[in-house]
Amino acid sequence: MNNKYILKSKHLGFRNWNFCDTDKLFALNSDKEVMEFFPHLPSLEQTKEFIKRMQNQFEKNGFCYFAVDFLETEEFIGFIGIIEQTYEADFTPCVDIGWRLDKKYWNKGYASEGAKRCLEFAFEDKKLESIKAIAPEINLKSRKVMEKIGMKYVKDFKHPALINDKKLETCVLYEINKEYFSQEKL
Repeated sequence: MNNKYILKSKHLGFRNWNFCDTDKLFALNSDKEVMEFFPHLPSLEQTKEFIKRMQNQFEKNGFCYFAVDFLETEEFIGFIGIIEQTYEADFTPCVDIGWRLDKKYWNKGYASEGAKRCLEFAFEDKKLESIKAIAPEINLKSRKVMEKIGMKYVKDFKHPALINDKKLETCVLYEINKEYFSQEKL
């Protein structure tokens, strides 16, 4: 499998999506532990729509939540990247960073490694000024990654897509700007 990677980090290759990723992403989306902080498991059709949305974002902006392969094996392990968010909130539209990895790759530093590489791409290549991150307040794993990559807590808010889900509706907003990221790299 000769993937053309848009970005690479030490262990990870970031690429655009293709439809042969559908079954692998659907399997990841069907893992209840991976999807613990989401209101439902996406259907196969929703998984296909997600891939199409990422392809469209990439075509429009040159970025998306990239499909991520573990370089050593070229195995698909999930996604990490940045996308435009336009849902109704006082901080949107914005560019948000996100990740979802197969649990066999958890607790090895890959989410942080990949997210740092995507921040570098966002600030240095795409010349973005600031990146946000959003997660349900109770998602301590994602919050830990946000903090590990230098993001700062901004506030809690009620996510409009989760308003009827008492467990998930209160979300946190984190942010990092280009200037702070550049200083951190020194």
